[in-house]
Amino acid sequence: MKKHFTFIASFFMIFSGFATERLISGKVTNGGSPMPNVQIQVVNQGVASNSNADGSYKIVASTGDMLFYNAEGMESLQIRVEDVTKTLNVVMFPRVEKLENVTVTRNRRNSQKELEMDYHHNPNIIKTAFGYLNKEKTSYSLRMMDAEDFLPGEYNFENVLRGRFAGVRVSTGMGFGGGNTVGGARAVFLRSGWPAVFDIDGQVFTDFPDFIDVQNIDRIAIIPSAVGTVRYGNLAKGGVVVINTKTGTTIPKDKNGLYLDRMRLRNNTYDGTALTKEKVMNNAPTYLKELQGSSTFEAAKASFEEHSKKYSSSPYFVLDSYQYFYEKWNQKDYADTIIKNGYVLFQDNAVLLKALAYIYESQKRYDLAHEAFRNAFILRPQYRQSYLDLAKSNRNLNNAKRAAVLYARYFHLLDEGLMETDTSSFSRIINREFNNLLTLEKTDMIKSPTNMKMEMDDEDFDNTRLMLEWNDSEAEFELQFVNPDNQYYTWKHSLQENAKTIGQEKDFGYSCAEYLIDNSLSGNWKVNVKYLGNKSLTPTYLKAIVYHNYGSKLQRKEVKVFKLGTKNVNQALFRINKGASISLN
Repeated sequence: MKKHFTFIASFFMIFSGFATERLISGKVTNGGSPMPNVQIQVVNQGVASNSNADGSYKIVASTGDMLFYNAEGMESLQIRVEDVTKTLNVVMFPRVEKLENVTVTRNRRNSQKELEMDYHHNPNIIKTAFGYLNKEKTSYSLRMMDAEDFLPGEYNFENVLRGRFAGVRVSTGMGFGGGNTVGGARAVFLRSGWPAVFDIDGQVFTDFPDFIDVQNIDRIAIIPSAVGTVRYGNLAKGGVVVINTKTGTTIPKDKNGLYLDRMRLRNNTYDGTALTKEKVMNNAPTYLKELQGSSTFEAAKASFEEHSKKYSSSPYFVLDSYQYFYEKWNQKDYADTIIKNGYVLFQDNAVLLKALAYIYESQKRYDLAHEAFRNAFILRPQYRQSYLDLAKSNRNLNNAKRAAVLYARYFHLLDEGLMETDTSSFSRIINREFNNLLTLEKTDMIKSPTNMKMEMDDEDFDNTRLMLEWNDSEAEFELQFVNPDNQYYTWKHSLQENAKTIGQEKDFGYSCAEYLIDNSLSGNWKVNVKYLGNKSLTPTYLKAIVYHNYGSKLQRKEVKVFKLGTKNVNQALFRINKGASISLN
């Protein structure tokens, strides 16, 4: 195993150090009209360009470089260059200036009850001695971190404060009021002069909380400004450190002991207007419409061969045709020949290989999916998603031991500092996957890595888990989840609404998200999507894995793949009948 670790670490470092310059082109718009004179820079490289009158631009950059787009009156954008980046068509949005004095009407400010309901689902909310605060709504500086940012086994609260919050000082031998203390007590300084006080689960302490168990902390907030601490009075003139613990923070639950669903509290009733699969097909390529209209296999072959003269250089034509012949006519050999003849289009492109792997996996052709995932891994050994994809692929092949080894390799890279410590949502996903493997496969041949949290608040979750993955990290979309009461929640995965999350995905190299669906509501859940594009004219492939009875011995899964090409319309993907199966819309 040591040889395997050495190989993967060496390969990772060699590959990561290799950067190929290439010409990147695109067009900058404001969502409708082209934008001239937009400045495009390669950060820290001294390379810059400007968009032309029609919004077009060209710039030379390398894999890993950060492109910075800046225009007067518009929100700036940052996009990391990847190994497949050639075209970046960018949409910029007007900058919203924050005013010093704003009158906020009641219907735009969350009530304390709403904030309480949102606490479990929104990591930007902190509970103080005087009520809940939402980091995104405060008019003063409020810095936060939550339990996912702590390393497994971390115990020193002093180091947590000193190492994670810029400008925070921890001094020994200074007490409240600035005087010397007996026994070398510690004090925290957020701004000069006076030490901060501690608001722990609604109780205010002036002494450093040596009794705090770091692993029991749910969230921490730093409030350095006088505006933010005014309710604490003169006691907090040095600022406030707010701590919510897991055992001391009580969040309301429903009669089934589950966290309340904010879908049920909003006036957000689904209107049923998402386009069906049949209506979306109206925008499909001509070749696909003609294939779908073929009444016999021979007629379909003739249509394919005719269109091949024009589209054989398109990997999406190859994928569409393979999927059509395999699924419509059950012509395995003919479909495989299509992939074989067009494989040169895929072999050096991890994004296309993942699309191919998704399709194979949905067809339960796990050996072929594994080969595609393995080749994508070779192209992208520095991507965290590569480890997750290949580990899950091994599990599909009933090779639990090899899957466990791959997870261990990933955690080993974190331990050795060859990968940056993961504080993203991906950490929770890969930990959950590994825990599930060890629990259900009884894979005890390998120790749990030190960089993995074995205990998770909802690890005993045994209901429905939805895992979503997309092949292109440039993809932007809005996912709409409609519960059985016909109320919805929308997750906006776009640079306009969620630039920080997308930036983190690109930095860490992953493209996935998970959703846990409890048993509080019985009936069908609908999942819809509004595709916003991927900065090029190519489609994105979205894979949905629905796990039923997740974490139990009855666990089973279904895999569906969707080609997203029609933009800016809400389209129906599938329905989840809890405990039954996925139904396509």
